[in-house]
Amino acid sequence: MTPGLQTIIPVILSGGTGTRLWPVSREAHPKPFMLMPDGQSLLQKTYLRAQQTSGADRSITVTNRDYFFSSRDTLQQSVSDTSACVFLLEKNGRNTAAAITMAALYAAEHMGGPSLLLVLPSDHLVGQVEAFAEAVQQAAVLATQKRLVTFGIQPSRPETGFGYIQTGEALHPGYTVSRFVEKPDLATATAYVQSGEYLWNAGMFCFEVDTFLHEMGLHAPEVLSACQACYAAMRGQTGGSGQGLEIPDALYAQVPSISIDHALMEKSDQVAVIPADIGWSDIGSWTAVRDLTPGDADNNRSNEDSIFIDSQNTYIHADQRLVATVGTRNLIIVDTPDALLVSDADSVQDVRQVVSLLKQKQHPAYQLHQTVARPWGTYTVLGEGARYKLKRIEVLPGASLSLQMHHHRNEHWIVVSGVAEVTNGENVFRLASNESTYIPAEHKHRLHNPGPDPLVMIEVQSGSYLGEDDIVRFEDIYGRTN
Repeated sequence: MTPGLQTIIPVILSGGTGTRLWPVSREAHPKPFMLMPDGQSLLQKTYLRAQQTSGADRSITVTNRDYFFSSRDTLQQSVSDTSACVFLLEKNGRNTAAAITMAALYAAEHMGGPSLLLVLPSDHLVGQVEAFAEAVQQAAVLATQKRLVTFGIQPSRPETGFGYIQTGEALHPGYTVSRFVEKPDLATATAYVQSGEYLWNAGMFCFEVDTFLHEMGLHAPEVLSACQACYAAMRGQTGGSGQGLEIPDALYAQVPSISIDHALMEKSDQVAVIPADIGWSDIGSWTAVRDLTPGDADNNRSNEDSIFIDSQNTYIHADQRLVATVGTRNLIIVDTPDALLVSDADSVQDVRQVVSLLKQKQHPAYQLHQTVARPWGTYTVLGEGARYKLKRIEVLPGASLSLQMHHHRNEHWIVVSGVAEVTNGENVFRLASNESTYIPAEHKHRLHNPGPDPLVMIEVQSGSYLGEDDIVRFEDIYGRTN
């Protein structure tokens, strides 16, 4: 951080589901957790970039409560000291104005001094981190002058999927903002790029906490006051060391759901923009993911070993099996264990319609993968049918499932490897490899891994209803409730 400037506190916004990136991105495993070709998720890249830019092991992450444990695991993989990091947990999101305001209220009380907030979406890619760090330092200069600073991306092409920022008078550095423009049609976007006056709106911001809250009070007082009521109700919760603070849902539901652009940035006369050429992408479609991988002589690309015969401009994303194409042109193929997407490359923006249809049908593929992450480990659905479901369960060393009960299903547990400590009704006992137990419906039960190695077991469910919502939790070390 440049000497003399205030502390920079990254605020990570991690909420969107990324419906255009189905079937890899799903409601329970959204876009920020997608792995890029280098093996890092977008969220991990955001944490690493934020740490490098701010120079401090501190941050505020605003995310859905269902993503807390996966987000915390990602943070711990990225930051050496998480003691000054906090998670603000939404049950139901209320858009970016509410999320940023809640983070600012927390920073004002707990982060000390006249700090700067650096607001970063968790699902964007920045290829040139050093250039981004330089842009942040330029933004920090303007932010200390009571400016609300946004970052504008130098456009490389006419793009109808992004919002635009028109630059105004020159500042040192950056520019004032003349106006924000919604996604234009192609002719308008072409004129914008040719004029040299417009930048893509990246949705990243930098400002002083006090300046932001003051401007919110002027231009969006209903958002600020409703968030203040939420924050007042949260006092008494502890949130350091990577822990989560629950935003009270009933009060949060009263906060107007509005973007920060509409609530504040389009209204304030204190807004400035820093032009940034940082290798930015919002990874908003499968073609954007495709473009991260070099193509062969026929512009075919793949994230794994694939076979292309007489194929051109074809992209294959496959994790667990070989995919071969013959005579294909301009296709996007995304293969996962339980769902396959085949799309013309020019129609990938319509993938969201698949998700909408799956939701209407209540098909589980819109929400869950076959392998689902939980704070204690993972489970994988191996097979299911009428009145039965087969799962592979892996429990991390020292981890425990909740003390729970099911009304409609019985369970058989068979240990494959490791040691299981089982609570079954009033009995507590241990099972080793190849040993099993039976859990009747209505019995309280718990699974714990007391050993140093992962516990792997097979669970066979049988009963009249096998939904994941048939669970009554009595005790849970992760603070989950029904």
